[in-house]
Amino acid sequence: MAKAVETKEKNDFVEGQAYYCPECSRTHTKGKIYKEHLKYAQIENNGEDLDPDTYDDEVELIEVFNESEDEERIDEMEIQLEDKEFNEINENENDLKDCFEAVKKLPGVGEATLNKLIKAGFNSLESIAYTPPSIIKEESGLGDKTAEKLIKASMAQLGIGFKSADAIWEHRKNIARITTGSQELDDSLGGGVETGSVIEFFGEFRTGKTQIMHQLCVNVQLPKEKGGLEGRALYIDTEGTFRPERIIQMAEGLDLDYTKVLKNIVFGRAYNSDHQIVLIKEAANIIKEKNIKLIVIDSLIGHFRSEYIGRGTLANRQQTINSHLHDLLRLCDIYSDLAIVLTNQVQAKPDVFYGNPLQAAGGNVVAHGSTIRVYLRKGKGEQRIAKIIDAPHLPEGEAVFSITESGISD
Repeated sequence: MAKAVETKEKNDFVEGQAYYCPECSRTHTKGKIYKEHLKYAQIENNGEDLDPDTYDDEVELIEVFNESEDEERIDEMEIQLEDKEFNEINENENDLKDCFEAVKKLPGVGEATLNKLIKAGFNSLESIAYTPPSIIKEESGLGDKTAEKLIKASMAQLGIGFKSADAIWEHRKNIARITTGSQELDDSLGGGVETGSVIEFFGEFRTGKTQIMHQLCVNVQLPKEKGGLEGRALYIDTEGTFRPERIIQMAEGLDLDYTKVLKNIVFGRAYNSDHQIVLIKEAANIIKEKNIKLIVIDSLIGHFRSEYIGRGTLANRQQTINSHLHDLLRLCDIYSDLAIVLTNQVQAKPDVFYGNPLQAAGGNVVAHGSTIRVYLRKGKGEQRIAKIIDAPHLPEGEAVFSITESGISD
């Protein structure tokens, strides 16, 4: 034990320097635990360090004490996050149970019929009411009369019919939107990518279509006050362009934990047009369960263009695309808090000699099936230009945004 000497005056004592305390006959450091003993602080006259055997034990005790406090705080934060996730899962499960119970109460629905409907993705009154009888019959295996009866009963319970325009306006005022990361682009879209709609982004290669899709998958997870929906994203990749590395860069640009951001993106790779259609039909089963608030298809028409070749297949191709788009529109009707965005390719019109010869692929079928259409083209350097081509409530206009390492910005 180091010997005691004259008490060091307060104005000469440096906190963080070890001192011997004759009050409790031991050595302290930093004054963190025994602050009330600072008045007894004593150091050696010869300027030599205190005995390391009496000093190191105290330092180790303090470090262990601080580490244990930090670990407790981290454990508490992890428990809170786990509780939040657990509560979200429970809420989603309860919502599904309520939907199943509502379907089960429809006239003529027993256990066998209920299982067929749920297996086919018709797990709510809305999914039954908004689907044509032929599709319910084909996908669930029920008879014509049974399907029609279920649709009528579902419509009656949901009160589907005529409404006044002011009721529609009240609903429109409460529509949520996802920020794109660019304020100028958000303004041109009326505040961001809105829910309950199919939004199409089309343009040449390197115009930012896939970059916007990646950014929306990150932004949909943000709190509502920051332009998100606090939900997950479902990404269907038809061209093999999805990159987790890009998601990580965008998440870090927003100071988000990229491991959680990646976990909240449900990914599906579509290898052909039939597989693409099947994935959308299967999506109906997981939207409620996984709290999906955004569906991305990148791109819509890639597989169709490669598989349906020649004029003889054009009618069949357009009919299949039309059916596919109506599956997407039905999902928007069933889940009003769901946004669907898709990318589309372009094709050149050989008979155009003046102006822009490029137009979106898919013809009038895709044009009519999309709620809002946005044409993207290249600008200077990192800049891209987005032009609103068609929207039922927005004027034509252009917005300039940039693609940086951290994502989409002004």
